[in-house]
Amino acid sequence: MTAGSGPGTPVVAGGLARHIPVLARAAIGYLSVRDGGIYLDATFGAGGYARLILDTAGSAVLAIDRDPDAIAAGADLVETSGGRLTLTQGHFSELDAIAQAHDIAATNGVVLDVGVSSMQLDDPSRGFSFRHDGPLDMRMGADGPSAADVIAAASERNLAAVIATLGEERHARAVARAIVRARREVPIRTTAALADVVSRVVHSRPGDIHPATRTFQALRILVNNELGELAAALAAAERILKPGGRLVVVAFHSLEDRIVKTFLADRSRTGGGSRHQPEIVRPLPTFTVLTRRPVTAEPSEIAANPRARSAKLRAAERTTAPPRADDVASLLPRLPSLADILRGD
Repeated sequence: MTAGSGPGTPVVAGGLARHIPVLARAAIGYLSVRDGGIYLDATFGAGGYARLILDTAGSAVLAIDRDPDAIAAGADLVETSGGRLTLTQGHFSELDAIAQAHDIAATNGVVLDVGVSSMQLDDPSRGFSFRHDGPLDMRMGADGPSAADVIAAASERNLAAVIATLGEERHARAVARAIVRARREVPIRTTAALADVVSRVVHSRPGDIHPATRTFQALRILVNNELGELAAALAAAERILKPGGRLVVVAFHSLEDRIVKTFLADRSRTGGGSRHQPEIVRPLPTFTVLTRRPVTAEPSEIAANPRARSAKLRAAERTTAPPRADDVASLLPRLPSLADILRGD
């Protein structure tokens, strides 16, 4: 996520923002960029991290983004990089396959800046923001069902489960009930219409986040399979990093950060058992964690860039152990699939 604001700029989803990479100094420091290194910026966005990596002479970057608008906007940076930046459209869950398709067998570093970008939030036509009326879309790519499709088809039970789990909304049942009631009268096709429905049942005090914030977050995460993409990307990074290569992940809410924390804890664990039980045989650790606690933004960065307030950075270094073959699905919350939700099951 790239973000920023000036005085008086809203700090919640949908606020205006300059494209400032969050925790940039820490991210580049933990990547330990060096001359001749090859790095994956797996969430290109506005290119903030890629630019900083390229500041090291001789470094090269393969940058990935699923958003065709981000790819188009990055064309100038590709042109001025002197052949050191390659930009490609794709899902970061497939970052190892994308790298190999570009003849990169292994990389010195992978950086993931998880979540929606400022450019997406600030474009009303993308439908991410309740502060700008637009079509209720929320897709980061150009395909698949939209948020409006989910709102139109999902059962009240599934809507409540999604909003409670992915939005961490305490009033999820009331919100789901209000959505189902409203759509019987007229289809909910715009961001303003959905925000209005939610605001009737979720009330906030001055200074609180907008009542629709958590519902919008839940729908966005669902439509884009953001948590599944993140879990798969972590495993893909494990496969593509060289021994000594660095993984840096910047997450913006607890669901994302919990997945990263759990993955790195599992992949760095050695041994087990106690004096009462025999030693547990575990696979060799594939990562050494570099951040005992997540790195957070300094007050000065938050003042200049309010969206940095919730950012947490975790970093780890790849060991020489072979990548694990086990499934990362256990990292994900249990919810019906998007296909099941769209069937109204």
